[in-house]
Amino acid sequence: MQKFRKLIDFCRYYAAEMERLEKGIDRNLPGETNSYRYWPRGIAVVISPWNFPLAIPTGMVAAALVTGNCTILKPADPSGVIAAKLTEILVEAGIPSGVFQYLPGPGAEIGAYLTQHPDVHLIAFTGSQAVGCRIYADAAVLQPGQKHLKRVIAEMGGKNGIIVDQSADLDRAIAGVVQSAFGYGGQKCSACSRAIVLDGIYDTFVQRLVEATKSLNIGPAEHPATTIGPVVTAEARDRILDAIAKGKTEAKLALELPVPDVGYFVSPTIFTEVPTNGLLAQVEIFGPVLAVLRAKSFTEALAIANDTQYALTGGLYSRTPSHIEQAKAEFEVGNLYINRSITGAIVDRQPFGGFKLSGVGSKAGGPDYLLQFLEPRAIAENIQRQGFAPIEGIDF
Repeated sequence: MQKFRKLIDFCRYYAAEMERLEKGIDRNLPGETNSYRYWPRGIAVVISPWNFPLAIPTGMVAAALVTGNCTILKPADPSGVIAAKLTEILVEAGIPSGVFQYLPGPGAEIGAYLTQHPDVHLIAFTGSQAVGCRIYADAAVLQPGQKHLKRVIAEMGGKNGIIVDQSADLDRAIAGVVQSAFGYGGQKCSACSRAIVLDGIYDTFVQRLVEATKSLNIGPAEHPATTIGPVVTAEARDRILDAIAKGKTEAKLALELPVPDVGYFVSPTIFTEVPTNGLLAQVEIFGPVLAVLRAKSFTEALAIANDTQYALTGGLYSRTPSHIEQAKAEFEVGNLYINRSITGAIVDRQPFGGFKLSGVGSKAGGPDYLLQFLEPRAIAENIQRQGFAPIEGIDF
């Protein structure tokens, strides 16, 4: 239900935002009018991910359409059927013929073609860093016949950390870390993949974290009691398992649980005594793998948290006011959550998006997002009478 609520929020919020932007801004003076208005960019390509197969493409498509752009939706391969249902809903809702196109297919072929096409004005992408950077590079190349520079909006993941200091409420911190790291099998770009814990409570935190994680039920996604289902594909499972195998060579394995033999299952996995410069601390794994790092001071914890190429989400569990204020000022993330889990951003309340190599562009569900789909125009007119005015309708 949360995903359905989010897609409805996107549609309602962007509709209201466009009504605000459509009014423009007027700065009139005696004898002169000055108006600031927005035009659509042209053709927008939406390349959406598989992990939020309905909410994210709905938001991206709604933003492109409500701003007046013709839109092509290219979903990730595993989410093609759900994107097709979204297309049926849009057609039923009355989107004019030709304004919206659904184009499923292999990303390496279709995505590259769309990104490089000279008639495309804007690409909105959510997915991996590797693909996002390739889109960014391809879009920057001026193609023959192209008369504009393309705009790229790209959300590309994170290596998100939660800091837990000595003053934290450990009951709340443990629950929040477990939910943020292992909910949805860790297959959220906002998921916690690093817990950075102050030295004085490190051992206690790890012990309680391991016991709490053992209580998670691993099984089929359709079973009501399941809290950890399978990952999306066999390829994803094998990639995560390879990362876990490499992690065992650089850190201490604290937890690995048995999983069903049939299906693409990966155990919720916890590593401790993790080095700050290794794979577990630096590389996005996109699965249920959590690295627990040790920090000697709160300042060092912040330095560890910021020491990645990503800046998407981050969290802090603390009851120390000075630590909370320091995190607000120094934690390099697009979305910072204090004394709560770090996943589940809500439209308008918590506009979502990061910086560094987590992405480029304004936050989804925020007041700047639609501006990326629009071209602003300023028009100034001198309205003082100046000589003879010909009669309307006469063609000279």
